[in-house]
Amino acid sequence: MTSVEQQVWDALTAVIDPELNVSIVDLGLIYEVEVDEQGRCCVKMSLTTPGCPLSSFLQNDIEKVAQNVPGIRDARVQLVWYPVWSIARMSPKARRQLGIGGSLHDHQNR
Repeated sequence: MTSVEQQVWDALTAVIDPELNVSIVDLGLIYEVEVDEQGRCCVKMSLTTPGCPLSSFLQNDIEKVAQNVPGIRDARVQLVWYPVWSIARMSPKARRQLGIGGSLHDHQNR
């Protein structure tokens, strides 16, 4: 990962899912950040569910935040559905914020 890509990842922690009030990075929604030599950034992300009503809201926020990183000329979001998002992608911080304790295995089998 390049330093600019890491800066984009770090900046994306400021994007908060308004329904859950948790960073999209901590939720595990960001799968990949790629920046080419021309400063074009592609953020690959998923959503907790297909048809999420906040999809365009999150995409707009992600693009704005990424474009504010020095060296980024343009930013786009690419929605991906594989691998399928699951609670296992969430950081321990996000699980604590949402009150998800115990074993991840227990939650995945509910």
